[in-house]
Amino acid sequence: MFAKRKKALRSRQHGFTLFEMIVTLTVLSVLVLGTVPIAQRAIQRQRELRLRETLRLVRNAIDEFKRDTIGACAPGSIMTGDPSRPGQGANVAPDPRSRVVIDDCTIFDTENLDRYPPSLETLVEGVRVKQRGMNMQGGSGIRDGTRQATEINSTEEVTKVYLREMPVDPMTGRSDWRLRSSYQAGDDGSWDNINVFDIRSASDAEAMNGQKYSEW
Repeated sequence: MFAKRKKALRSRQHGFTLFEMIVTLTVLSVLVLGTVPIAQRAIQRQRELRLRETLRLVRNAIDEFKRDTIGACAPGSIMTGDPSRPGQGANVAPDPRSRVVIDDCTIFDTENLDRYPPSLETLVEGVRVKQRGMNMQGGSGIRDGTRQATEINSTEEVTKVYLREMPVDPMTGRSDWRLRSSYQAGDDGSWDNINVFDIRSASDAEAMNGQKYSEW
């Protein structure tokens, strides 16, 4: 009895049989093939989350820029007198979230009557602004040393930036966004170069929810 057990133990020490190796490799292949799609979907989901966040940030920056143009840049002017201040123009009711008024009207051409940013680069490079009104509290995005918006007097100009850097489309890996002006329909095929009212992904791939990324 002992001799038979010893013989069986010696035979197992010689290694796996061909059948055992085939079964093992088959099981591993099934596990790998099942894991790859899960990993790919996880990567896709992360890219989609980054795309949604980037679109939200850029659209918020466009809206903030638009708010800062209220009361600025009358037709034909190159600087604003800030009509939101008493005795300096029409009775303008700016958005209470707007702390400053844009004071660089040369960035707008005669076609951009809506005063949306002329380009994405404008949001990154920034524009000259002045304090809006007398009783301003706080401020953000103002680049002039360490001062806050409350310390800016009515005659000084500083540069306000709306985006820290050029946004990159997570789906293409480039800043090749599809732009749309305020004078274009949503399905227009190319940008008219008047202003930036909205951006969309340049990717026509299908998202996990069935939509195209370019429709987000």
